[in-house]
Amino acid sequence: MKNSRRLRVALVLAVLTGLSLPLSASADVVVRKSIIYFQIGGRTAAELDTELSRKGPFTQASGSRHPGATQIRFGGDLTYTRRGSRCTIEDVRVTVETKLILPRWKNRKRASEEMALLWDALSADIKRHEERHAEIARQHARLLEQRLLKLRPEHDCETLQDRVGAVTDDVTIAHDEAQMRFDRVEARNFQDRMLRILRYRRESQPNQ
Repeated sequence: MKNSRRLRVALVLAVLTGLSLPLSASADVVVRKSIIYFQIGGRTAAELDTELSRKGPFTQASGSRHPGATQIRFGGDLTYTRRGSRCTIEDVRVTVETKLILPRWKNRKRASEEMALLWDALSADIKRHEERHAEIARQHARLLEQRLLKLRPEHDCETLQDRVGAVTDDVTIAHDEAQMRFDRVEARNFQDRMLRILRYRRESQPNQ
């Protein structure tokens, strides 16, 4: 008779900065994604910048506000099963929840053509940036699942549990490093990226 014990995989909450910067076990990665918006005013580029700095989401990691942010939460469950003298993993269920926090400009419809073009380029880039944060999280959720499934049976479930914790910590660190690396690259390339986006959008407009 099998003896199953359930264990909560360590929950990891990571708030990521925005633009400023073979076992026979079964498995299932559960992905949940949501988007919320915060409203900003302003009519000029300088006023938009001030509004984003004043109303953008605050992150603990940087201690400041940002034009956008992505909240990420990993979690899940494992089922341990004893087969004979060994403890093995029977089921793995990794979950990742991502919440994108994005700006919405209330004056967009009344804006001049140039300001509308600037906002559309900026807001699209903020959303793309945060979507990439969410994708990095999903990639590491799948990586965590794969690595947990590869764990070999142990003589006791306590030892296997320790190995699960070590793997979870390792993937969490890799995830955080990947997110910070992405932010560094994005911050360096922001000006060139915005110029390319604006140029493309101008060239794509009719009657230009």
